[in-house]
Amino acid sequence: MIEKIKTEKKKLLIYAHYYIPDVASTGQILRELAEGMLHAFDITIICVVPSYTGKVATEYKTKMFYKEEINGVKIIRIRVPEFSKGNKISRIKNIIAYFFGAMVATFKVGKMDYVYSISQPPILGGLIGVWGKWMKQAKFIYNIQDFNPEQTMAVGYSNNKLILKAMLWFDKFSCKRADKVIVVGRDMVETLKSRFKGQKVPNHMFINNWIDEKEIYPLPSDNEKVVAFKKKYRLENKFIIMYSGNLGLYYDLENLMHVIKKFKDRDDVAFAFVGEGSIRDKLVLYKEKFNLKNVTFIPYQDKADLVYSLNAGDVHWCVSAKGIKGVSVPSKLYGICGAQRPVLAVLEPGAEARLIIEETQCGYVTNPGNYEEVEAMIERFLKEKGTSTLTEMGKRGRAYLEKNLTKDVSIKKYVEEIKSC
Repeated sequence: MIEKIKTEKKKLLIYAHYYIPDVASTGQILRELAEGMLHAFDITIICVVPSYTGKVATEYKTKMFYKEEINGVKIIRIRVPEFSKGNKISRIKNIIAYFFGAMVATFKVGKMDYVYSISQPPILGGLIGVWGKWMKQAKFIYNIQDFNPEQTMAVGYSNNKLILKAMLWFDKFSCKRADKVIVVGRDMVETLKSRFKGQKVPNHMFINNWIDEKEIYPLPSDNEKVVAFKKKYRLENKFIIMYSGNLGLYYDLENLMHVIKKFKDRDDVAFAFVGEGSIRDKLVLYKEKFNLKNVTFIPYQDKADLVYSLNAGDVHWCVSAKGIKGVSVPSKLYGICGAQRPVLAVLEPGAEARLIIEETQCGYVTNPGNYEEVEAMIERFLKEKGTSTLTEMGKRGRAYLEKNLTKDVSIKKYVEEIKSC
């Protein structure tokens, strides 16, 4: 009888682009989503070989496709060319290789009942989902983590109106062909509606991203591994203001470095950047140019060690560039709340992350571009270090997370929404 139940599971194909062991945030989310839905679906992932850093390990350089299974999830990996995050052409070649590889890999899986894709890589993520729907005669769920070309336009990555118009047409096409569109912020619901001017808006649902509250949780300051982390990066006896995540174009970090420079003579505070990304080298050059001794750059932390690095921060940045409201939601907020830390936020009014921070009062927030206020917020945090004010902020964020932003809450919603298609 048990065996019969297993065979009756519906089959779900997920186009993931990145998947574990890659450290991309979407890859981590999709790992938890896939493994969390195994009780309901027989799941196959199509993704690239581990290559988020731009490098491909030797064991993935001999074949076009690799089949694996991790924790019950079947995986087909596509070999892609190596790339540099600072080189547009090499990144485009890498992404196109994934797109066409995923189209071919679709024929390597059998019958599917559902096809699920995310909006990464931009535009192509949606189109590969449409392809899967057609090839497998399946229901298509399109999960929009970031709206493009809106995100591209917000940071000025491209100003070619013809290309941007084409990008919007193709992504709207993917939305129209989807049986359900899932977005990750209340502000993103409004963006979807505005795309279609309120008419014939695709069937849609809002489901928060999440953090596994059992993996990211508050630790005492004298925890052995937290202390070891601080010692390794010479952060002992400092008030640590930490940025943890992708050092990319969408966070206005280059301008925020001008604010950080104003605190260069404060030896009681350290600004720690944990992660990699396309503008990391620029930030490092800025640090060196102005001799910012209290700025430290730290590599990505393994997922198992993330709880220790997050707990090492006394306050955490949660920032987005102007124009990102309704386009993307910085998932790093969930990790900050998980570690029970206060938030130093630079976000637009009405943005999903800002709504959460204002509702919970788990930090201070100002608008993108308001650098004087950012400076004032840093000063305020420094004056309040060691006080119950910061402790209570962290507790409020953690309490909200436990009620609303846990893995189980969101994954249950995904199962329900996929099955309802």
